[in-house]
Amino acid sequence: MLDWLKNINKDYPEFWKDYLSKFDKKSNRYVAFSLETTGLNPRKDVVLSIGAIGIINDQVIVGDVFEIAIPQYKYLHDNGLNHDFGMESLQPKLAEPAAIENFIKFIDNAVLVGHRTYFDVEMLNELLEKLGCGRLRNEALDIEIMYKKLHDISDKNFALDELAAHYKLPTTEHVSTTDDAYNIALMFLKLKSKLGLR
Repeated sequence: MLDWLKNINKDYPEFWKDYLSKFDKKSNRYVAFSLETTGLNPRKDVVLSIGAIGIINDQVIVGDVFEIAIPQYKYLHDNGLNHDFGMESLQPKLAEPAAIENFIKFIDNAVLVGHRTYFDVEMLNELLEKLGCGRLRNEALDIEIMYKKLHDISDKNFALDELAAHYKLPTTEHVSTTDDAYNIALMFLKLKSKLGLR
């Protein structure tokens, strides 16, 4: 019996059981995503917003979008940080558990695409652990790694805005996670084509 099938019988939340059941077949959908976090420590920092957009058949699907702000008032207050983000964000807002559940339903069994994806996946895995779930099972690709592979670079890292500038995509001082996800999707399609990935 497959490991994921055994896990479905565990005492997981229903949304997680449903998610695990989707991995018996490969998806033709990619999801470019971005998180805004309070820092770089998955165990101590929190997610403030998530933006994502679907890609199917080498096309960004503008109607297939996920965006959510997660008010983290207690974290911000306890750390003496400003509450402006939670108050000013125009993104829909949900408490952390509901936001993560909705994001898991959105990504389904798609291949995830991001920038420094390993960090974002670890942040999400920490949140899932708090909800009594397992770890993400989606395949994940990283546009920074793809870019470095394409140009045979191993000794330099590239911020998202550097990659966006290389591909002549618009960058601003503060964009939303949804804007970042859209740029990630566009860069992914360019890199996928240049690397000859199917």
